[in-house]
Amino acid sequence: MKYVIIPSSELSNIDFSQVLETSASTLRYSLDSSQFLLKFKGDTPSFLEGKTEYDYSSIMDILNGSNWSEI
Repeated sequence: MKYVIIPSSELSNIDFSQVLETSASTLRYSLDSSQFLLKFKGDTPSFLEGKTEYDYSSIMDILNGSNWSEI
C-alpha cells in the first residue's frame, strides 16, 4: 500500500474510484484540516503523479507527529 498527503485545497481533484477511501467524509485530516491522507494500491493514479509517496513506516512517523495526532 502507498500513502500520499494532499493539501485540502485539492480535494475536488480526487477520483475516489482510484483510491481506498470512498469519500471526503472517510478521509483522515491533519489536526488543522489543511491536509488529508490518501491510500492506494498498485499503480499511482494520474491525479497523484508527482506527489510524495510514503510507505507504512514513513507515514506512521508523520501521523504520530503533532500535526496529525493529539498527544
